[in-house]
Amino acid sequence: MLGIYFIGILFMGLSMWVSWRLKSKFKKYSEIPLQSGYTGREIAEMMLADNGIHDVKVISVAGRLTDHYNPADKTVNLSEYVYEARSAAAAAVAAHECGHAVQHARAYSFLKFRSAMVPALSIASRYMQWIILIGILMLQTTPVPLTIGVALFALTTIFSFVTLPVEFDASKRALAWISSNNIVTQQELAMSKDALKWAAMTYVVAALGSLATLLYYASLLMGRRD
Repeated sequence: MLGIYFIGILFMGLSMWVSWRLKSKFKKYSEIPLQSGYTGREIAEMMLADNGIHDVKVISVAGRLTDHYNPADKTVNLSEYVYEARSAAAAAVAAHECGHAVQHARAYSFLKFRSAMVPALSIASRYMQWIILIGILMLQTTPVPLTIGVALFALTTIFSFVTLPVEFDASKRALAWISSNNIVTQQELAMSKDALKWAAMTYVVAALGSLATLLYYASLLMGRRD
């Protein structure tokens, strides 16, 4: 069990560092006024309209870095620190979330695949840790519970990696749009790129951490069979 603790501590530390970097970058770029003067809400509404999307609402939600696109009710949810803000950080985040709305409207393959995984993933995440724990305790008796646990964990790991192209593509769409439509200057575009890069890193670390944990559980299972 020491191996899983080491992996957990390693990636927890890395995740905390990336999260700190993201928050510090967001704070820094939130304090620099956008020369175009647009708010996050205005940028989101313009990007949606420019892509012919008229059935998605832009709304404000409480919290910091709580921004997200909800495909179920077709809403771009912008945190209170983005919704009315006029900064490079707000422009990047607002456009990124609209990038997901564009993916939805265009039936982007990775987003469709990711959405299709959600029902199975919600069930897997509910029982997975208990099954893995039982599997480890019963490993010397039978490999069946751990095998099931590893299969469920593999599903969550696949989900983490499928999320990566979805996030990278949304950022790519966002940066291309705010640049071509003169929402940001070249200097502000560099800030927006940097902010989105660190946001993407949180997903990369999560995916790698999930893979490392999966490999550890799989090694326990293979060791039992050997």
